[in-house]
Amino acid sequence: MSESHQQPALARCPGCEEPPASGDLFCGACGYDLSAVPARPDDRPTLPIGVPPGAPAAAVEWPAASETDSSDVPAPTHRATDLPGTDSGGNLLPTAPPAPQAPQTAPPGPAPATAPEASAAVSTPDTPAPAATPDPGDTPGIPEPPEASGDFTLAAPDPRTAAPAAQPLTAGAKVCVACRSGRVDPDGYCENCGHAQPRERDHVEQELGSVAAVSDRGLRHHRNEDSFAVSSTALPDGSPAVVAIVCDGVSSASRPDEASAAAASAANEALLESLPRGTHPQQAMHEAIVAAAEAVNALAQDPSGAAEHEAHRRQNAPACTLVGAIMAGGLLVVGWVGDSRVYWVPDDRSGPPARLTEDDSWAAQMVAAGLMNETEAYADERAHAITGWLGADSYELEPHTAAFKPDRPGLVVVCTDGLWNYAESAEEMAAAVPPEAHRSPLRGAQVLVGHALDGGGHDNVTVALLPFAVEPQGAGSSPGPAGTAV
Repeated sequence: MSESHQQPALARCPGCEEPPASGDLFCGACGYDLSAVPARPDDRPTLPIGVPPGAPAAAVEWPAASETDSSDVPAPTHRATDLPGTDSGGNLLPTAPPAPQAPQTAPPGPAPATAPEASAAVSTPDTPAPAATPDPGDTPGIPEPPEASGDFTLAAPDPRTAAPAAQPLTAGAKVCVACRSGRVDPDGYCENCGHAQPRERDHVEQELGSVAAVSDRGLRHHRNEDSFAVSSTALPDGSPAVVAIVCDGVSSASRPDEASAAAASAANEALLESLPRGTHPQQAMHEAIVAAAEAVNALAQDPSGAAEHEAHRRQNAPACTLVGAIMAGGLLVVGWVGDSRVYWVPDDRSGPPARLTEDDSWAAQMVAAGLMNETEAYADERAHAITGWLGADSYELEPHTAAFKPDRPGLVVVCTDGLWNYAESAEEMAAAVPPEAHRSPLRGAQVLVGHALDGGGHDNVTVALLPFAVEPQGAGSSPGPAGTAV
């Protein structure tokens, strides 16, 4: 019979990965025929270092270490580059010739010019010598080059040959909020990194004496369609008058952001003109609302003002709501058209707060007609459909005004529905107003805007706070702001 060649010992069975016993022809675990395992090919893809082809293989002997480190590991005595290597054909790689030793003594005479270390050019009598380069070590501010090594290194740019820095931004140019270096183009994008810049109206804060206002885009809208104006002036007798106007653009109309800005500006200018003349604050508020309506109506007569991003929308008359408050001569006068509101929050929280306006909305009409209670009406999907607004396509303009004479100090909250949606009742609004808001109205307005954002920020949020300071009256006075409405 033919002699079978002995197979090399297997560490594991190819069938079940169990280690077979020495000399087994079949796996004791799964019965795999171990004799069927092909023989290991007789090739040697690697060669011992420093052994020529055909020479008997011998292990490379590493000298024993003379000492050990702190972990009892022998200290290395050779590096891989200390031994000669072979190429893919097994030939010994040539070793680099030793570097020539510099002479110990220089010949008499002038010392020859030394070429720069980074240059490989050699000067000959027939070839003019290159101009000498100053030694970096002799030039102030230029560090010496690192010691030569076997690795490739990237040289740092020489500051003397570096490209000039970018020209400084011109005066008045806006700087990108992302990269802090690029100029912002007229379209609102950085010319350096392309980052879109926030619009100026995305978040606006203003504090003027005892009145402050904050407006924020919110978390869901792509722009801020609210606007506000705060100001102060003097009555004919020299007593102060403080004004706050808040407008909310109607999103379903064209250019709502322009409508709210025009209304707030027009109403504020009208009040600053009429109050110093001695006009009664309630009459001045009525006239201011009429002036705001005329400003919004004028936008409909100028369709060229529509922005490019609204060109695809069906163009209709711009529209907005308005609510305002005046503190003058011990009176608190409020005026409104739409569903923005005014709340009264007494400094002494033991007293009841109050809502001083009534919405021009579907829900308010249902409640006024006795068809629904307030809870049912505001739970309806039609609740926030407004029935009064400023705009060319509105119904007959009916400005609402009311005058109050508070008997105790408190805080007047003038806001859009972006805030009161998260604090609808007077009690909820009073709970959201921080206790120190009458001393720091700006901080109080910031907290209220944060309250709306924490609640979801589904709409633009705008709020103005006016602290109303009066001397406390005696017992038996009315518990809140008593007044008349028109």
